[in-house]
Amino acid sequence: QVQLVESGGGLMQTGGSLRLSCAASGRTFSNYYMGWFRQAPGKEREFVAAINWNSGMTAYADSVKGRFTISRDNAKNTVYLQMSSLRPEDTADYYCAAALRYSTANTAYDYWGQGTQVTVSS
Repeated sequence: QVQLVESGGGLMQTGGSLRLSCAASGRTFSNYYMGWFRQAPGKEREFVAAINWNSGMTAYADSVKGRFTISRDNAKNTVYLQMSSLRPEDTADYYCAAALRYSTANTAYDYWGQGTQVTVSS
């Protein structure tokens, strides 16, 4: 059974940092792109960042470029999202997802985690 389990969310002040983790299990993800998405209350789910498990190629939404870093640890089957210089507008539920091709569209992703909440206070 495929599982993506996020952790690391919490409450942080503006300007602070958090690291989210996504532990993957249940299949081989070496051919997959791993993505992070977020959904704020009343808003659509939006793409944040993605990484190719094999090549390490990364991509970011403009809104987080230069502040967030996606990485992976092959040995631990875990993908990370290091978030720095956090802003109140980063407040959202953050989801980890897996897709066979690169995409910023959530419909392209086959597997999803349950989400972890990030709240940034001003």
